[in-house]
Amino acid sequence: MKMTNTKIALLVGLGLLAPLVIYPVFLMKVLCFALFACAFNLLLGFTGLLSFGHAAFLGTGGYVTGYLMINTGLTPELGILCGTLAAGVVGAVYGKLAVKREGIYFAMVTLALAQLLFFVYLQAPFTGGEDGLQGVPRGFLFGLIDLTDNTYLYYVVYAIFLFGFWLVYRTVHSPFGQILKAIRENEPRAISLGYNVSQYKWVAFVISAALAGLAGSTKTLVFQLASLNDVHWHLSGEVVLMTLLGGMGTIAGPLVGAGVVVTIQNYLSGGELGNYVSIIMGVIFIICVLLFRNGIVGELQRLIKRNFS
Repeated sequence: MKMTNTKIALLVGLGLLAPLVIYPVFLMKVLCFALFACAFNLLLGFTGLLSFGHAAFLGTGGYVTGYLMINTGLTPELGILCGTLAAGVVGAVYGKLAVKREGIYFAMVTLALAQLLFFVYLQAPFTGGEDGLQGVPRGFLFGLIDLTDNTYLYYVVYAIFLFGFWLVYRTVHSPFGQILKAIRENEPRAISLGYNVSQYKWVAFVISAALAGLAGSTKTLVFQLASLNDVHWHLSGEVVLMTLLGGMGTIAGPLVGAGVVVTIQNYLSGGELGNYVSIIMGVIFIICVLLFRNGIVGELQRLIKRNFS
């Protein structure tokens, strides 16, 4: 237990010192997508539900936060809270429809619902259409902390990420999380034991959607922009890649996967290979599926267990 606490303290310390050596805005982008991937991993890695439309919740959080902060002068903390709640409500509605299906049918329902929401946001007047919501004010957190300062904003984003990461960790290691794992491993047996499987799936879906909305709200605050890219199906595919690359069903995997994907995109997009980023991502995905089925963190855990246990 002491060793675990030491590792946690070390990781938190690295996060606190990171903006001293790495550009804060880049780090905030990694943290936003890491939180998004953690939310998705709760659904896929620990419940066994593959969603192809999770960007809908990220975008919903972003649009609601952006709209309220631009048009009502809402403070950052309330804007983020409203965006998170809105994503949770959308997740509750979508979840009720989707959890009635299994396997590929569940995935297709989530994709169809996400595309429906994409076209709603494309046509709705409050989203700005193809232009999106630009110039979202960062404001003052609790009326005290000036978030126009990237360093201050980084520590706020880092705190939000730690909260989301902790929530996923506690959920997975709670009795509720053990039931989710049982559903993932053998759903008919979980049903035979008397568990209301659909209800457990729905709750997991809502938690995952709300955390994705939290990531989207935070991202909107960082970049002062909410756009259609945040609800596009392409982003739903990227979060699958982040989760699989880092390690599906591991706690730290989504963080590692998001870091790798965002770093590759960031460094390739401005160079000669900028037009081939999607192809490169596709090749990485294929290699990961064929050679690293457990992802980076999963393979490291397996290696350590085999050689040092």
